[in-house]
Amino acid sequence: MLKAFLLIVVGLAGDPEHGKTFHKWGTTLAEASERLGVPKERMAYLVDQPADDDARATGGATRDEIGKAIDGFAKQAGPEDVVFIMLIGHGSFDGRESKFNLPGPDMAAADFNLILKRLPTKQIVLVNASSASGPFIEGLSAPGRTIVTATRSGAEHFTTLFGGFFIDALTSEAADADKNKRVSVLEAFNFAKTEVARAYEREGLLATEHALLDDDGDKEGSATPTNTGSDPKNKDGKVAAILSFGVAGDDGLPSDPKLRALHVERRDLERRVESLRLLKESMDPAKYSSELEKLVTAIAMKTREIRAVEGK
Repeated sequence: MLKAFLLIVVGLAGDPEHGKTFHKWGTTLAEASERLGVPKERMAYLVDQPADDDARATGGATRDEIGKAIDGFAKQAGPEDVVFIMLIGHGSFDGRESKFNLPGPDMAAADFNLILKRLPTKQIVLVNASSASGPFIEGLSAPGRTIVTATRSGAEHFTTLFGGFFIDALTSEAADADKNKRVSVLEAFNFAKTEVARAYEREGLLATEHALLDDDGDKEGSATPTNTGSDPKNKDGKVAAILSFGVAGDDGLPSDPKLRALHVERRDLERRVESLRLLKESMDPAKYSSELEKLVTAIAMKTREIRAVEGK
């Protein structure tokens, strides 16, 4: 039976507020891992520094710990199994090389490439949701690898929203386009890309991140992969369309339709606050403060509605 392995790495954030959001994303995925078919013995969750809500963390986000986690997977995995790697945090680009920022030595694509070669699995999925992540496609692309980056180049160096929406896709039914109760990597990519665009449009900002996916080993990512991969100019997406975790759904929301709808609305508002905070550096300070105040007020009012319904 095919087994899935999951490595989640929350690296440096560059800003405490962003760090809190990145930890939330990582913890959300870690907590959903068993439902997604990855038991705790096949999951590693590494963080830059422990936070109060990181009970699922298994170690520090360092180059050595990442290597140890991959070595642990290599001992358990077989050729037909799949290893998923999710990188969350801040990335940097010096004009030549893109790196994922960690406590201690940062890691470039070449560093990850050496580690990934230790795995016996035929399929590896690596999602680099950090800023300046685009060059990781050229550096890691190979047969049997699906590489997703939040940006299309190293020059896109602002904090990215992509990781949060990608994790939203994996942990809910919202991205399950074909309604087969599983969210494929392609479905998660398309969902996250769409939500990122909406977030920037909502704030009237020019997008500073453009996600790419490569799964055919040609070292060129696509912004519009398809499940057929039949277009000569766009061959990506065919593998990503069949790679998925376990069953989507069971999002922990109430079963009562009215109460569930209110919880969904509040969750959406909370997600907008996260996005707004990550976009802060690109926004006019006055507009940022105004929008944040509106959203926080709306969340408070929605919480009041929820309590009223629960009280009945």
